[in-house]
This record gives sequence, C-alpha cells and structure tokens, in this order.
Amino acid sequence: MRWWDIEPVLALEHDLFPEDAWSRGMFWSDLAQARGPRATRHYVVAEAAGRIVGYAGLAAIDGTGDVLTIAAARDQWGTGLGSRLLTDLLQAATAHDCHEVLLEVRVDNTRAQRLYERFGFEPIGFRRGYYQPGNVDALVMRLSGPAAQTPARPEPADRREPQTPPRPASDPHPMTGHAPGTQGTQTHG
Repeated sequence: MRWWDIEPVLALEHDLFPEDAWSRGMFWSDLAQARGPRATRHYVVAEAAGRIVGYAGLAAIDGTGDVLTIAAARDQWGTGLGSRLLTDLLQAATAHDCHEVLLEVRVDNTRAQRLYERFGFEPIGFRRGYYQPGNVDALVMRLSGPAAQTPARPEPADRREPQTPPRPASDPHPMTGHAPGTQGTQTHG
C-alpha cells in the first residue's frame, strides 16, 4: 500500500465498516511506519479490474506480529482473497523475525475464525466489549512457533465461504496502547 492507495482504501473501509472506519490520518500514520530500515508496519493492497478490492496490515515489534486489519470487498468474498492477504501478512511476519502473530476477531464472526484456524491460529482469550458499537467481545487468537513462519495453503475455491473481516474497538490495544479513533497507531484486527 502506498499513499495514493489511501483514498480507494478509505472508500472500501467506509463501505465495509461504516460505524468504525479508520480515518485518513490513521492510515497515513501507519504507512509512515512501513518504510525504511526501522519499519514496523507492512501494508498490502489487492487489485482486480483496475480497482482496489482488498487490503491488509501487520505490525511487527520485538518478535511479535499483530494483524491490524484485513478486508476484502463484498464481491470478493469466497474467492480466496482473504487467504492470500493473510498469507502475505504471515510472510511479512517471517521477514520481521516474528515468533508469534496475534489478532482479534469478533466472537460472532465464525467465517473469519475458520480462516484463521486453517492457518494454525488458536484461541488464547477474550477481550470483553472490544468491538464498538454493539459491545461485542473479541476472540484473541495466536499463531506461534514454526507455524507462524509457514503459511497454510488456501482452501480450494469451491469450498471457501465469504468472510467478514474483524474490526477494532474503543479500548487500548495491548501492543500499541492506542485506542481506535485517536491519532497515531491504530488496530484493525
């Protein structure tokens, strides 16, 4: 993802997550940390037919990766795009020498949970009332050890189900300490 991708990413963000979409400043802030020898962020976009149809981001700090955001356009659900985006994030985690990768997912988002489980993520806890509005709990999942450095093979196209990407909440994220909606590093995960 580059700065010129922010506007189309924001359009997709607002379509998918109208109540808690990231702001332009939040994307700019994270992209500022994605370049150079001390980069701690990795962002990628997916394009089809000349438009951005998905995006994903990872923070990598002190051997721990954190999936910040992963999203696919509605017309791309069930195509394997989520698997390809997650594979890219796990490859970035490997490049950053991460020994574990964490993420949060809505407890009611079973499709996304199945995607993460196929990649070897395991539940490790809950964050009560993490997703706002609605006060929905987040399931915290972790991929650790050698599996964190070897992405799973995507499921065949005819067996995939659409997924709804996970989203952030109003309480501070354990890795960044920032709450969504404030300037600075944010979490979409």
